[in-house]
Amino acid sequence: MFEHFFQCPYCWEEISMLLDSSITEQCYVEDCEVCCNPIEVHPRFESNELIAFYARDIEQ
Repeated sequence: MFEHFFQCPYCWEEISMLLDSSITEQCYVEDCEVCCNPIEVHPRFESNELIAFYARDIEQ
């Protein structure tokens, strides 16, 4: 597991998420630990290293 810190696209607080580096490309939704809004998360790993990451708000 890989802990990654980033800014929530809703409340702009710095939060962290645990990412599974054994899966090369991922896309999933996880709630912000501060404001509880859903964030679409896209991490990408290569050789167990995070090479790309973006998180965006989900338009409802």
